[in-house]
Amino acid sequence: MATYKELLEQRDSLEQQIAEARRSEVSAAIAQAKELIADYGLTAADCGFKGLGVVAGKIRTTVAVKFRGPNGETWSGRGKAPNWLTSLEGQGRHRDEFLVAR
Repeated sequence: MATYKELLEQRDSLEQQIAEARRSEVSAAIAQAKELIADYGLTAADCGFKGLGVVAGKIRTTVAVKFRGPNGETWSGRGKAPNWLTSLEGQGRHRDEFLVAR
């Protein structure tokens, strides 16, 4: 029966073999996929890939800055108000003072 240390060495050896086999097979799969894509002129959409920045059929866009703080902090006006704004409001300042002119 093998000892604990021998089994650990076997495991390390197997993990290295597994990693090398995976690298080799992934490389072959990528080469095959590239060849098929080139041969048939496929696009990402043809393969079922969604474009970057698309979530559940909606395109993500950046939201314009609506409020700017005295130290350059920004807030879009969506979600919970940031700490810099709530602390200024606590000091008696009004949110409208920080609206960005459009």
